Amino acid sequence: MMPAEAGTQNMNFEIKSFDTLESTNTEALNQARNGAGEGLCVTAHEQTAGRGRYGRSWVSGKDAGLFLSVVLRPKLEPVYVPLITLMTGVAVHDALAEMGVISDIKWVNDIHVDGKKICGILAETTETDAGLAIVVGIGLNMNSESFPPYLAASSTSLAEELGRSVSREELINALTRHMDKFYAILTGENGPAAIVEHWRQRSSYFEGKSVRAVMERETIFGTTAGLEPNGALRVAKSDGTIAIIQAGDVEQLRAVI
Repeated sequence: MMPAEAGTQNMNFEIKSFDTLESTNTEALNQARNGAGEGLCVTAHEQTAGRGRYGRSWVSGKDAGLFLSVVLRPKLEPVYVPLITLMTGVAVHDALAEMGVISDIKWVNDIHVDGKKICGILAETTETDAGLAIVVGIGLNMNSESFPPYLAASSTSLAEELGRSVSREELINALTRHMDKFYAILTGENGPAAIVEHWRQRSSYFEGKSVRAVMERETIFGTTAGLEPNGALRVAKSDGTIAIIQAGDVEQLRAVI
């Protein structure tokens, strides 16, 4: 484990790097419960039990990607906590743009490049002696050669998009710098509305996209119609009503030719 500073930023970032962990989110949650302050970043070269939303597994082979989890202790009204995921998506989008990769934010927690997934985000909460802590995990594909065959057609990586490798240090610096910027916006005056607007500018899913939203008890078809103030997706159905999607799997419906 090697602590290090990740550049000059408003938040006091501290990087704790491991060779192997079950999950960087699990380690960061434990660190938060043990008193870790805001800005602690846990990263690993490999995860043996990486996970995505709804407990799904996340492919985390050695040095295949950047697996990074950040401890946050935001002063936010509870209703706006879901915006942490959207804020992180905006930060990842801009970090990729800085490197020359044009991406799209798929509601609610994936980053795509030309329809292929390059990054997933998972935010989890825990109660601590110092109050609520949120751990936001970022899994960003760095190399494609380690993808299993079933992911090759639907996923991409930094190396594939750029035609060159990117160092972990360069990527961590870019991600933390942009996360610092947008976290300050989120927790500032009129922050939730500002993050929704930043997200709108960066996502084709904000409005006018035909989608299928699969939730626990129903599946909805319709057209995206913006976000609620807390980041929930608005979907206009064919009967003219608006469905509010707080959580679920949203997939683009492609035209049949």
